[in-house]
Amino acid sequence: MSELTFRVADESHIEQLLVLVTTAYRGEESRAGWTTEADLLDGERIDRDLLRHDITAPGGLVLIAEQDGVLVACAHLEKSGEDAAYFGMFAVRPGLQGAGIGKQVLAHAESLVVTDWACTRMEMFVLELRLELVAFYERRGYGHTGRFQPFPYEETRFGRPRRDDLRMEMLEKTLVAVVEPAAHPAIVEA
Repeated sequence: MSELTFRVADESHIEQLLVLVTTAYRGEESRAGWTTEADLLDGERIDRDLLRHDITAPGGLVLIAEQDGVLVACAHLEKSGEDAAYFGMFAVRPGLQGAGIGKQVLAHAESLVVTDWACTRMEMFVLELRLELVAFYERRGYGHTGRFQPFPYEETRFGRPRRDDLRMEMLEKTLVAVVEPAAHPAIVEA
């Protein structure tokens, strides 16, 4: 497997990102990977307008990972407080899941928020019922906060729930002692 190249997405990446995120989480194609939400939600995972906002909003970015020039993974990062960053919209191509790409993207994102934003914590919301995904984050040092928020049922741009018991739990990790500032390779400028 060749090395990953990291870039900050711009609006020219929107269509590719929509396909990547949707195929990683929804529909039959998502079942090739282990991050599928196909049994919990139908429809899109993110819409064009929200993705455009995530790419262009101050205080945030969409990180993309390419392998041999092909988009293979992404994540949204946003400064969420004086010392915290939010990690979301994490997606890896279904056929490449389990190959270590996700671990590399998460580590790169953690290092980036420490070195570039001086953050000491990373926060994320995960569907509580996604036990395998929660376990993935636990193995990487993320802990349960006991803070929950209901799934946004009224927001169809996040999908159409197939259940009425969905809620999101915030997971959190302290980054200071975990990530060395010099550890993240430079992002290639587009």
